[in-house]
Amino acid sequence: MKGLELARAYWEQCGLPMIREQFPEYEGVLAAALCGSGSECFGFDDEVSRDHDFEPGFCLFLPGEEVVDRKTAFQMERAYAKLPQEFEGFSRQKMGPVGGNRHGVFRLEEYFEEKLGGPPEKLGTEQWLRLPEHALAEAVNGEVFHDGPGLLTDLRETLRRMPEDVRRKRLAGHLLGMAQSGQYNYSRCLRHGESGAAQLAAGEFVRSALAVWFLLHRTYQPYYKWSFRALRALPKGEELAASLEWLLTTENGEALAKDKFFCMEGIASEVIELLQEQGLTEAVCGDLEKHAYSVNDGIRDGEIRNLHILYCV
Repeated sequence: MKGLELARAYWEQCGLPMIREQFPEYEGVLAAALCGSGSECFGFDDEVSRDHDFEPGFCLFLPGEEVVDRKTAFQMERAYAKLPQEFEGFSRQKMGPVGGNRHGVFRLEEYFEEKLGGPPEKLGTEQWLRLPEHALAEAVNGEVFHDGPGLLTDLRETLRRMPEDVRRKRLAGHLLGMAQSGQYNYSRCLRHGESGAAQLAAGEFVRSALAVWFLLHRTYQPYYKWSFRALRALPKGEELAASLEWLLTTENGEALAKDKFFCMEGIASEVIELLQEQGLTEAVCGDLEKHAYSVNDGIRDGEIRNLHILYCV
């Protein structure tokens, strides 16, 4: 059973009955979900990932104290702690998980404060520019099982819509990274006889290409160890993942160097095609650097446009 399925069943069979029996007047103002940190929140969990921080559990989100006071919140925390310790063959954790509690009772505002530094509807331009995408991914991943007032759902939808100028700024920086590492420095490093530096360049190209592909598909890139898993779910993601993995895992000998360079050029061409389809660039060439600056030139907000092109990288 996957973590999301386990969490939903635990909520439906244990959590919801607890609320209806002990706190019936609050059912309409609460939200229940599984989201946040952990491979199970992305649907990526497997036998390997269950060696830590995996258990039956869910997140119970409360509105502010004017709706659910401190005493009631504390009573809900105690009620959650008393839910069955064994469920569907899995045990609740007896020690605190790595990185803090992932399940239990949370104030909605405090949850987003911890994830993003503030409530979604009040994120300013600087926060949007600086927030790592894996934090945004954790704020909108998983599944909502119950949302009485619809507030959690609305906040998650707000977060899914990255401001277009911010998306362009991030894209421009990573496009420039692809150009510098793959179209320029990879071959130069090899001509210098620096095979290690060439592999670093290939790695930088892969890192930037991953970021670009997620941005072009308006999907937040998760933490690096799950990036390839998430990439495969995007359009043409399987093919791109195979190419990027090959760039990372093959040597830079004379026989493969040209193939690796042409592989990077092929990926660049795919990216340029998408940029043009989305009307993000006015450049008409194969040089990703020119496309990077064209994407940046299309930013409407002058302050964001005039920031260094690598500001978000």
